[in-house]
This record gives sequence, C-alpha cells and structure tokens, in this order.
Amino acid sequence: MKPSAGYTPPSVRTRKIPKQVPMNTKIFCDIADISLIKKFNKRKIVKGFTTNPSLMRKAGAKDYKIYSQHILRSTKKPVSFEVFADDEKNMILQGIKISQLGRNVYVKVPVTNSKGKFMGRVIKHLNNKKIKLNITAVYTYKQTKQILKKINKKTKVIISIFAGRMGDVGKDPIPEFKNSIELSKKFKNVEILWASTREPYNFLQAKNLKCHIITVPPLIIEKIEKFGKSFQKLTTETVKGFLADSKKSRFKI
Repeated sequence: MKPSAGYTPPSVRTRKIPKQVPMNTKIFCDIADISLIKKFNKRKIVKGFTTNPSLMRKAGAKDYKIYSQHILRSTKKPVSFEVFADDEKNMILQGIKISQLGRNVYVKVPVTNSKGKFMGRVIKHLNNKKIKLNITAVYTYKQTKQILKKINKKTKVIISIFAGRMGDVGKDPIPEFKNSIELSKKFKNVEILWASTREPYNFLQAKNLKCHIITVPPLIIEKIEKFGKSFQKLTTETVKGFLADSKKSRFKI
C-alpha cells in the first residue's frame, strides 16, 4: 500500500536530533599579585590562575616557594607555576618541587629552553610521575604534535599557545589553534589554552575555536563581564566621552 501524501514514518517521527553541546571555554586569570588573586578568586567567571616568572617578579616575589605558598593559600582553583631553570636536569628538579606545593598546582614547562632545544625529556619525565603540566610558549601545531608524542593519556596537560604574541609580529594564530585542537582530540586529558590575550574579543575567538581555556589579565576579565552593550549605547557613550573632555579643556574656535 502506497503511503498517503504528507505521511511521516514512525521511525522518523520519533527520532531525536541531538543538540550540539556548546563549548564552554574556561577563563583563567593571568596574574601573580596576591591581592588581585584574592579579588578574582571570588568571581565565578574565573576558573583558575596562571603565573610566570615575569608576573612573579612584577608582583614583588623575593622567595619563589614562599610566594607560591601565599598564592595557594588564597585560592583552591588550579594555579600554574613555571620552572625557571634553563637545563633539563634542573627543570625536572624544580618541576617536582613545584608539584609538591599543592594538589591544584600545574607545573609550567616551556616547550623549548632559551637555546631552542625541545624539552621533550622534561615533559615526558614529569608526565610519567603523574605531575599535571602546563606546556608554555607554544606557537605552532608542530610543537603541539611533539608534545603529544611525549605524554600519556591520563595525566592532565595544558598546552598554552601564544596567540597575542603571534599577532604582534603579523602571524595568524588561528590555523595553529585549529590544527592543535584537532590533534588533541585523541587525548581527553589535554586542554588547549589561548595565551597572551590582547583584547576582550579574543575570548569570543577562543570560544568559537572551541579552545578549552583562555588566560586573561584582570582588566580584560572585567571588560568581558560587561559584554552585551548595543552599538547605540557604545555610540552615545563614546560621544559623551568626547564631549566631556572638550568641556574640561574649554575648547573654543
């Protein structure tokens, strides 16, 4: 018997089309200042913190271990602390010591040392000890590929790709992220992080790419929290700003 026009088979009628689950890009705060860590630790939007030797120095840290311990008393969220040795042996020793500071600690290891040598031995050694890692100063998907060859599929690893610094020198970071994210799909324990954020819009770019994490300075986090203004509101706010400054200057023509 031929089905009548408009007839839909039961199998089709009852079939549920799976909804696409949106990618939730986590925001980490990129800071080492303890007062700011305490402040942003209270923000629900902030899921963790990243530091580096430059930020630690800027924050006034004198003793690396003691200062790190102060930070860890200020938050229970994930925190990345970077090794500062330049040779494999001491990177490994520092990595082990840093990992022992707390359960929420990720040890940051640069993908190469200052001479450009790939730190695969360091990555593999620490990873085999089940130490959570944040591999930093990554710029290419080829480096991501090198890293993935050195790690297991259980211990957590973050791969930090420096988008802003690429843009600063005229390089497009997007292809490197796309390829790195695709490579990482075989590893449930690996997260790709958008690093060296330059503006709030980078958060939407990272989200669109389905980056797992973006690390952001405090001022940009505050701007992200204000997302949603209309173009009309932006226009009037801009004009009001210009008008206020012209009145303060008492300009006349």
